[in-house]
Amino acid sequence: MNRSPLALAALATVAVPGLDAYDVRRPIHPGTDVDVAVVIDSVRQRWVVRAPQHPAAGAAMEAEVALLETLGPFTDDGRLPFAVPRPAGFAHLPEGGRASVHREIPGRPLQLETLRPGPGLAAAVGRAVAAVHELPTSVVENAGLPVYDAAGYRERRQAEVDEAARTGLVPPALLRRWEELLEDVAMWRFRPTVVHGDLSSNHVLVADGAVAGVLDWGSTMVADPADDLSWLLVAAPQDAVDAILEAYLLRRTELTDPHLADRALLAGELALARWLLHGVRAQRQDVVDDAVQMLRDLEEHTLVDEAAGQYS
Repeated sequence: MNRSPLALAALATVAVPGLDAYDVRRPIHPGTDVDVAVVIDSVRQRWVVRAPQHPAAGAAMEAEVALLETLGPFTDDGRLPFAVPRPAGFAHLPEGGRASVHREIPGRPLQLETLRPGPGLAAAVGRAVAAVHELPTSVVENAGLPVYDAAGYRERRQAEVDEAARTGLVPPALLRRWEELLEDVAMWRFRPTVVHGDLSSNHVLVADGAVAGVLDWGSTMVADPADDLSWLLVAAPQDAVDAILEAYLLRRTELTDPHLADRALLAGELALARWLLHGVRAQRQDVVDDAVQMLRDLEEHTLVDEAAGQYS
């Protein structure tokens, strides 16, 4: 079900008693399984209303709400150095499930290309990611979200590669390298942590040179901390990556993981395999074509790096 902004505004007024909706807008980056709108009330406060489009999305939202309610105290005492959405009210939906409303977190999406080396925003991003990984795993377990041990998560990655291989669309050189890395048992000896699971520029808000908020916690799990670093290592300027990792490592306690960066880079590559599988499952030829082209580009870069001796 796709709800109009006006319908979402009406849900917000039910969820938060006294909320007098003055204006409503679609966000710049709407959800895929959740209808989202930004409601501006009569005193110019901004609220975000989210309503699931189907029962599976509703179940995922309920787990996310349970997690967010647990995370609140961690933001209050500074263990999380940024804001998270704080549910302020709910409205029951006629078809079942609930819409959730929270105050909008001020800030703008992080622009990775603007990151610079040194003690500024790049370091703040590293510390923010590390703070997530320092959370007790019980917050995820108690919310009913997935929990993996290192061996189980490696098997999950292997299953993704096997499924992608069966499409016949992954270049053989990439498959061989992925399989070799997945068979390297030493590389997969890590301590699972809480991971956000869907960090991206749109989900990290910044203001005044600091991380102001982190959004969209529906993919949170206990798994490989390398996953949350992947997008940064792949897309951020290289000189900023060093600052991110240094701040991250300083913020972590008892971290002994010599293959963290290796797995993070692999996770970035396997994201293309998941994009391919999404296109195949959804029968979206445009997505399949996009994924195939990116995989071919990756293969070309990989062969160049191997020739230069960057991969052993």
